[in-house]
Amino acid sequence: MHQVLADFSVSISELKKNPSSLLARVSGSPIAVLNHNKPAAYLIPAETYEAMMEMLEDYELAKLVDERRADKDKAVSVTLDDL
Repeated sequence: MHQVLADFSVSISELKKNPSSLLARVSGSPIAVLNHNKPAAYLIPAETYEAMMEMLEDYELAKLVDERRADKDKAVSVTLDDL
């Protein structure tokens, strides 16, 4: 059994019939698109996708900061005047 990670689901054939109506009905909530009753894709609002990409970028930057903190002993001290 596959887990569906959305409150709304629709078959691919239903999605093809009237996607605009479907999007209006769910009011910006994610939609699981099912193929043979298994999740094939998730349809999410553009704003949600953009926010997710921003969060992912922030996470990757945080990982980079942590990696660089581990190499703190290799850092070179400088003053602002040296820059």
